[in-house]
Amino acid sequence: MSQTETTRWLHRLNSAGPNAALLVCLPHAGGSATFFQPLARAVSPLLDVVGVQYPGRQERRSEPLIDNIDDLAEQLAGVLTGWADRPMTLFGHSMGATIAFEVAGKLQHERAVTVTGLIASGRRAPSTHRDDETVHLRDDAGLLAELQALNGTHASLLADPELQQMILPVARNDYKAIETYRYRPASKLRCPITVLVGDSDPKVSLQEARAWAEHTDRPSDVRTFAGGHFYLTEQLAQVCAVITATVSEFSRTSAVR
Repeated sequence: MSQTETTRWLHRLNSAGPNAALLVCLPHAGGSATFFQPLARAVSPLLDVVGVQYPGRQERRSEPLIDNIDDLAEQLAGVLTGWADRPMTLFGHSMGATIAFEVAGKLQHERAVTVTGLIASGRRAPSTHRDDETVHLRDDAGLLAELQALNGTHASLLADPELQQMILPVARNDYKAIETYRYRPASKLRCPITVLVGDSDPKVSLQEARAWAEHTDRPSDVRTFAGGHFYLTEQLAQVCAVITATVSEFSRTSAVR
């Protein structure tokens, strides 16, 4: 994988010491790497935070969008294989959690790359399914209403007609990717999974969050925070404390295995 390809996909979001553990952050549907900048600042210099930039947004807006999880995960796994010399934790929010899960599987089972742990945020387990998720089929007004209800995009951006024309195609593409995703039974991950969820998140129930335990042969834990789907922006300090402690524990247990 060329350096240019790597820098297109991965944005370093903070400065960390040479011994800092690597946290690779995968954003939600419609999101970008910069979503994690506040988190990156908050955990510096303890964690080296890298944000994933999917094609078709911000500086990659001229590139074709990818509308399925498998292709996104395959390409990203290829990029992250070049980082195999470092302890790596994957942290994904919403759609990003599902992509992180698929990437972890490809890295561990197909590329012999060690993943120290997975932190899945705001997303039900891959093996769970809801039949009523068809947001990507709505008209623009319906899609806009969904984004407004989840409160993950600043209201001023969604109110600007020109920005809507930039935001909505990307969001629709990503909703298609995650809503058409279907889990294919595979070998369990060989790393622990910690699940973070808002207690009033309409996108994931506590039962669906606990089902992540079925996807690993290591320990699994669920941590609940006050808030909805984007609880992590409302509870940043508490979330960062949990992430920092979790990555430290992942690294410790990985070292003794």
